[in-house]
Amino acid sequence: MAAGLGTRLRPLTDDRPKALVQVAGRTLLEIALSRLRGFEIREVIVNVHHFADMVVDYLNKNDNFGMRIEISREDPLLDTGGGLKKAGWFFLDEPEEPFILHNVDVISTIDLERMVQFHRENHALATLALQGRETSRYLLFDERNQLCGRRAGRDGAPEMVRVSRGTQALAFSGVHVISPRFLGMMTEEGVFSIITSYLRLAGREEKILAFRADGYYWRDLGKPENIAQATQDVQRQLVRL
Repeated sequence: MAAGLGTRLRPLTDDRPKALVQVAGRTLLEIALSRLRGFEIREVIVNVHHFADMVVDYLNKNDNFGMRIEISREDPLLDTGGGLKKAGWFFLDEPEEPFILHNVDVISTIDLERMVQFHRENHALATLALQGRETSRYLLFDERNQLCGRRAGRDGAPEMVRVSRGTQALAFSGVHVISPRFLGMMTEEGVFSIITSYLRLAGREEKILAFRADGYYWRDLGKPENIAQATQDVQRQLVRL
């Protein structure tokens, strides 16, 4: 997912897309692709909008980093759900194989192989990497680690889609594992968040599961100060790019 305007990253995104902002001399897009390649993923589709041609030119100049990379252009910007729905054709060749949806503006050491294994073993429709940290928007999960609602901030009123005896409020990391059958269940149209689809389907008892990623390094790269901190983390060898 690389199509966003990157407004929180200004002025770094005044003349480039957020995907081409750098951490320790490497672009966010290269970092994300390298992570995927490290788990033997060789086929990727990248959605683009803001400075779209710059992303395409960058990939061409780098020979797609040795991967098969397709481009999904968005005009208008479609948000996460609409963006995935537009790019959904890419995943239909292997209808039984789950795929990874990864935001370009996060960096982590989350074990994607373990996450896919967890997804398969639990026969999930979608598996989300989550952490017990503070955030502005929480997803709520029940005792079986199944999505049951969401909440704005620490004190916001919960929006429940299923009855639960107790909930745990977790922060989403921007990394998903999704079964292709999910694509046919996205009835929303146009511009919409993928969380909207997740909540609706969770309310129908579909398995939208939490993969706890508390023990892994993770950082949001949506602000200039976060880019600076991530660069320091690389220099201190807290994370390798």
